[in-house]
Amino acid sequence: MTAPLLPDDIRVFERGWLSSNNILLLSPAGSALVDSGYVTHVAQTLALVESELGGHPLTLLVNTHLHSDHCGGNAALQARYPALHTLIPPGHAESVRLWDAETLTYTPTGQSCTPFQFTDTLRAGQSLRLGRRDWVVHAAPGHDPHSVILFEPELRLLISADALWQNGFGVVFPEIEGIAAFDEVAATLDLIASLRPRLVIPGHGAPFQEVEAALDTARRRLAQFRADPRRHARHAAKVLLKFKLLELQRVSLEDFHAWIARTSYLMLLHRTHFASTDFSLWCEDLLQDLVRAGAARIDSSFLLNQ
Repeated sequence: MTAPLLPDDIRVFERGWLSSNNILLLSPAGSALVDSGYVTHVAQTLALVESELGGHPLTLLVNTHLHSDHCGGNAALQARYPALHTLIPPGHAESVRLWDAETLTYTPTGQSCTPFQFTDTLRAGQSLRLGRRDWVVHAAPGHDPHSVILFEPELRLLISADALWQNGFGVVFPEIEGIAAFDEVAATLDLIASLRPRLVIPGHGAPFQEVEAALDTARRRLAQFRADPRRHARHAAKVLLKFKLLELQRVSLEDFHAWIARTSYLMLLHRTHFASTDFSLWCEDLLQDLVRAGAARIDSSFLLNQ
């Protein structure tokens, strides 16, 4: 019989792409959840967690980073479990305390996140008890300058968030703002390689063991972005569009274009990399790219998720 990839005390809720994966680490002494999904999926997040806890409380919530798809369920979980302790990366702690939706990127991405509170911040190098096991916190900048990954050395398990997926890594958000971060992506990939994980639990997609192949894929993708930053910029713009479409599912083209015009990251990407093309034409070309890829469909005056 093939040995299970994960022990019984670790449950991975694979959520797709609007919500990040949630990792529940069970223990009679107190259970922990890593990342909480997107705000429109809070009912499902609560149902998944409650079904596994069987009436026991959730005691600890950890966010690998504060993008909306990783912390959008925080407020609902805090309301459901009033004694819940919440740990976040340190970089945006003051922005969370003041609830600065601009600095936290929710406004510039055109995404939503219900305000939440936190108990303490994570520190690189600290050992953190999650469920029955001790995990080491590692800084993992690149996709987000304040992101962390979590490594359990005994079973060599890695919670990689968006630093490494089986087919790449997340959009390098600092690059959208003109902050060079491709070197940080490379350094984080090198860190993951040095940890030699047996199994990676990514922020999106199924857990996987083919770590070297995933690192090779990620490094090739990074080399393409370094060689042509406009390629990354176009990819980032399409990711923002698709994310919103995943949230809305069906929207009039008029309303979607109005949302685009209010979303500063899209305007910034255009101004920085594609200013020679009319903004409306550029946006229309991006939408047609999604349609050609089978990720969207246009029906009369409406845009539909596929």
